[in-house]
Amino acid sequence: MDEKTNASEVQPEIQTVAEENAAENQSAPANEQQNTTNDKPSKPKKKKRQPLGFGSTMLASALGFIIAIVVINVLVMAIGLAMIFAVSSADTSTMPVGDNIVVKIDLTKAIVEQPLSEMESLFSNGDNVVSLQTHLNAIANAKDDAKVKGLFLYMGDGGSVSWAQSEELRAAIDDFKTSGKPVVAFGNSYSQPAYYLATAATRVVLNPVGMLDFRGIAAESIFLKEMMDKLGVSIDLIRPGNNTFKSAGETYTMTHFSDANREQVRAYISGIWNHVAEGVAKERNLSIDTINYLADNLESVLANEALSAGMVDTLAFEADVMKMFKNEYGGKRVVASTRYEKSIPEAKAPCNIAVIYAEGDVVGGSGNGMRRDVYANDIAKAFDDAAADTSVKAIVFRINSPGGSAVASEIMTDAVVRAKEKKPVVVSMGAVAASAGYEIASNATTIVAQPTTLTGSIGVFGVVPELGKMLRSKLGITVDTVMTNANAAGFSTMRPLSPTARAMLQRNVEEFYVNFCMRVAKGRSLEVEYVDSIARGRVWTGVDACRLGLVDTLGGMNLAMSLAASAANVEKYNTKVFPKQKDLVSQLLDYAGEKKDTELSMQMRQIFPFYEEMCRWATMEPLQARLPFITNID
Repeated sequence: MDEKTNASEVQPEIQTVAEENAAENQSAPANEQQNTTNDKPSKPKKKKRQPLGFGSTMLASALGFIIAIVVINVLVMAIGLAMIFAVSSADTSTMPVGDNIVVKIDLTKAIVEQPLSEMESLFSNGDNVVSLQTHLNAIANAKDDAKVKGLFLYMGDGGSVSWAQSEELRAAIDDFKTSGKPVVAFGNSYSQPAYYLATAATRVVLNPVGMLDFRGIAAESIFLKEMMDKLGVSIDLIRPGNNTFKSAGETYTMTHFSDANREQVRAYISGIWNHVAEGVAKERNLSIDTINYLADNLESVLANEALSAGMVDTLAFEADVMKMFKNEYGGKRVVASTRYEKSIPEAKAPCNIAVIYAEGDVVGGSGNGMRRDVYANDIAKAFDDAAADTSVKAIVFRINSPGGSAVASEIMTDAVVRAKEKKPVVVSMGAVAASAGYEIASNATTIVAQPTTLTGSIGVFGVVPELGKMLRSKLGITVDTVMTNANAAGFSTMRPLSPTARAMLQRNVEEFYVNFCMRVAKGRSLEVEYVDSIARGRVWTGVDACRLGLVDTLGGMNLAMSLAASAANVEKYNTKVFPKQKDLVSQLLDYAGEKKDTELSMQMRQIFPFYEEMCRWATMEPLQARLPFITNID
């Protein structure tokens, strides 16, 4: 018997029972009279239920409401997870993009080094963040793809690309142009790094009412000493005697650039500008003198002036660029690089090259959530895992970090040394790989940097605040102490450092600096005395670092991958990112745990531009090897 038959038979039976119950209820008085006449004992009457009191009713309602909310949330979460799993499990490796397409490189989105996690791709970050490697993969594949008619570099209202990222993309575009396909750059306005990238295009287009930011490079650093003085807070800066260029702690101890810091900042911004000016002059067929004249006098900022000076080729709107692609180049559709890259089929290769990303501040411990920092334990494990993986033949270590914790740096440097004993390790430096960011690179097999990379800063410092005076004078809070030994409270922030405690910290930074120089000397096959002479906390550009022997060659990620393959003696390979990403559910839980903190941080950054830097200073370990990071270079 099928299910439909069973259902049709059960339903009449239910109706019959209901009718019988109704009939019994209607005849109840007659039955009772009959029972009295016949002197038969009657059935005891059921007690009527007493209505719930007000308090009980409210409690029951509240409980029901809470249960309903919980059930609804569980259902919504289940549906959401099902949708996420459906999207994440969908095969996007063969996502169709059509023919006669133009690949759009959207430079309005923030560019990060590390590929986005599933969490970032599925939610909001995927809309405004893209990995540099996604752009590079798209450009490289588009070169020989018959479906692609050209590249569209979209800068929007200025572009968010850095100098080093511009350099990396510029090299990829130069290679793409060997195919004979056009590259058109468009911006409603151009930032200086975005314009530097745009000059690699075959045509540079500016909005008729837009602006070209071209004025040279300035470096601004914030100094907080006077504010600290007003608050009654003093900072004790401890660094090796010859580390005069190690200027990060001067943010709190000076009101302006020190002579040494001014010297190094002027040197590296001049180095970056000279390199940029040469590149622009070459691509725009102008002299270096003309480039500097235009920058000095701001004579190419306005759209018409930029066109007259030869800095751009065309003044037009974005819609005109779309017509240009269609009418002149045969491009019927524009496809974002993020989507195009997903359509590229994964090549099959017999082995892998591991890629490990170090992006952000160097800190101890392990990461949790989506914060992008260089966590010592995670990086060390990534190197150990990559070295133990038999399918991995070489390791590429991509670094974009101003440095940070000296102890965390040592942990990762040791992991690099261990891995290099088994496999080649090639470092690729991004915008910055300085101080602790340089130490973790120094023992690699080969180091590759961009000409505009900021690196070096081989040095160390410590900062110890004294808050007792502020608490006493501003809040009326005093502190008293009982000690068992002379320096039991020697490092208390409630009073100045004792002479003994300060002497110990001085020995600490001196010893770490010597160890740092020895690490570099061994990794780079240099004399310790020579390393000390070019170290002392000084920051160098990639060009200077190459000249001094701190890096081996100039180039980007593609060159680093090629050198790694050559060192491992392999021709065809896939890339394998370490450490392995957490599963999506774990990422969701981490995201939920830090979401409120992230939102608060974003709001505070809008109100107080240096909020994030202040938080770092408040939580960092005492011993630091880092670049002065409260510096804007544009």
